[in-house]
Amino acid sequence: MTVPVFIEFEPADDCPCAGCAQQRRTLAQTARLRDGGHPAAHGARRALVLAAAAGTVLATPAAGALPAMEAGRPAAGPAGGTGPAPAPDATPGTQGPVSGLYGGAAGGRARPADEPRSTTRAAIIARAKAWIAARVPYNMNGYWSDGYREDCSGFVSMAWGLGSNQWTGSLSRYAVRITKDELRPGDILLFHNAGNPSAGSHVTVFGGWADASRKKYVAYELAPQHARKRVTPYAYWSNADKYVPYRYRNLVDGGLPDGDGGLPDGGLPNGFSHSFPGLGHFGPGADNAWVTKLGRLLVARGGGAFYRSGPGPRWSAADRAATRAFQRAQGWRGAEADGLPGPDTWAYLTGGKGRNIGGHAAAGKAGGFPGVRHFRPGQSGSHITRLGRQLVKKGYGKYYTSGPGPRWSEADRRNVEAFQRAQGWRGADADGHPGPETWRRLFL
Repeated sequence: MTVPVFIEFEPADDCPCAGCAQQRRTLAQTARLRDGGHPAAHGARRALVLAAAAGTVLATPAAGALPAMEAGRPAAGPAGGTGPAPAPDATPGTQGPVSGLYGGAAGGRARPADEPRSTTRAAIIARAKAWIAARVPYNMNGYWSDGYREDCSGFVSMAWGLGSNQWTGSLSRYAVRITKDELRPGDILLFHNAGNPSAGSHVTVFGGWADASRKKYVAYELAPQHARKRVTPYAYWSNADKYVPYRYRNLVDGGLPDGDGGLPDGGLPNGFSHSFPGLGHFGPGADNAWVTKLGRLLVARGGGAFYRSGPGPRWSAADRAATRAFQRAQGWRGAEADGLPGPDTWAYLTGGKGRNIGGHAAAGKAGGFPGVRHFRPGQSGSHITRLGRQLVKKGYGKYYTSGPGPRWSEADRRNVEAFQRAQGWRGADADGHPGPETWRRLFL
């Protein structure tokens, strides 16, 4: 038999063979040598294509099977199995194709896709956290030990417990579209660029709001270099206006979304009163014991007129109106009085601080926080004098050369910053401008 001669070639754009398909996916992620790519990666890429070509020319039984690109993967993908690579139902760009699961009892072959199963928010978040704890690497051609592909859509397929690997062009089939206000932990934010799937398409698991203004959220995702959890601007760092919120169709609500479990009869764990449970437990669609506790705290602070019945575990317009009234009673405005409880609102409610709804002062030395507008350049008033004297009393007055006085100064800001940094805060939390929590801690 004549030994075939192998030459290097670039894969054809429309060639359907396994070698060219794999090569196109690899090229999408591997830099050329002239652009700084590593020679070893290009050697592996050439070997992959040559092996595929050899299998085709020699017509061996393994024709169509490709050698594994990486040794020691937790589970072999289609390249490491004995069966053919699955055919995608669409062109997934820089994502892997729609397929069954790989590895496990199937010995590297694709396992048939199961029917979508029911799951809970707690289970979705727990699965996402497991991949993050394992630092599952990003590799669109790799499959983790549970059979799911190591890219963004494989991550969501895993978190939702789908019996198959989907991609950004197909995940919406398993979901219902929702609004931003309806987002809760376990939902997703999906951007699928249908015209050019490799240009920005991405999906994240929503883990809860990170700020009261709902401009940031906790994202669980698989992106280069590995699975991670991070605070992300809504809806994402790029193409923010193109992301769409979705909710899994087979979701069964049960327990609290971050694995806290149900709280029967409104019971609360020890230390609860000073521990904010997280923004994800409040807002449209929320139904849990934390909402009940919030309502009872608001009623105790003068918010009973907002409730015709309850308070109960399901978030309602009454909860939001009562929360907003309490926030405004503290002198807060704008995003600080949006009707959604944050850590400061919770601390005031549970700690008996600030003013009750209706304007009556609650127990505590500080009274209500007068509002951020009083502590800015050019402002003058008794609140600034009071703040300065308390800073001196607490041992944070070293930047004053005189006073403190009623006019806001750089010395006030630097002393406040020193106090904030002493609390362990950094960045925007230690900018030298007092907020509700700074005020509360100063006057404890």
